[in-house]
Amino acid sequence: MVAFEVPEVDYTQYSNRQLVAVPLVVLGLALLVIAGWWAMTGSPVTPGIDFTGGSELTVESSSSLTQQQASQIFDEPVVSVQAIQQGDNRYVVTFDSSDIDGIRSTAEANSELTILRSGSTSPIFGSENQRLAVIGVGVAFLGMSLLAFALFRTFVPSIAIVISAFSDIMIPIAIMNLVGIKLSLGTVAALLMLIGYSVDSDILLNNHVLRRSGGFYESTYRAMQTGVTMTVTSIAAMAVMAVAATAFGIDLMASIGLVLVLGLTADLMNTYMLNVTLLRWYKYEGVNR
Repeated sequence: MVAFEVPEVDYTQYSNRQLVAVPLVVLGLALLVIAGWWAMTGSPVTPGIDFTGGSELTVESSSSLTQQQASQIFDEPVVSVQAIQQGDNRYVVTFDSSDIDGIRSTAEANSELTILRSGSTSPIFGSENQRLAVIGVGVAFLGMSLLAFALFRTFVPSIAIVISAFSDIMIPIAIMNLVGIKLSLGTVAALLMLIGYSVDSDILLNNHVLRRSGGFYESTYRAMQTGVTMTVTSIAAMAVMAVAATAFGIDLMASIGLVLVLGLTADLMNTYMLNVTLLRWYKYEGVNR
């Protein structure tokens, strides 16, 4: 078995300003991307068919069918083509358009395709999903914030957890816009999972520093041994899932895996640079003021 050893970082070599600058600059850039995207598109992240409405067509093809081939057959924008089972040439073709009748007519006119099933997501259902998704993320974030303040009952350690979790969500959302990953119920679930991951690593750090015996740097390193190992292990698992899902053409799982990899990587930076800096300021300067 390969052993993973967490390196001991000498935080005394860096000032609070040096440590906090990197995560705050990255968060600022992410917020600029999101704000610019919102100004251009009217939405902070491009919504998928779960929110805008769309169509799905299950077909059997006389030969293999790729997304490029499907785009040449249909007039409507093709979001994805997913094989139901390897080798049987049955596919689920997803479209941005809700014109299921026109899509069926095109498929029926093609001698190489046999329609097995069709369906559509109406814009009303999509907007309802969007409202529920926003409420879900908001409630989860509020609950996380209340939990942080209830556990530590002090402003600086609690707000450090909240800021870290906020940044862990904003950074993946900004990168989703840049790489073309649309917001779906699956990626919303990934963002909710990131809140849980973030709270777990930040509470672990705060608890070691504020409630365990030992000096600040000794306690920080003890927390890093557990926290970094857990996070890196999760990153590796999600990366494998994303690669495997991409290889098998499961776009939803690939998007979830990529969002989690991005968010967990951001969590390492925010926990052990931003949160550590705020805790160090609180321990050595803030408490005595």
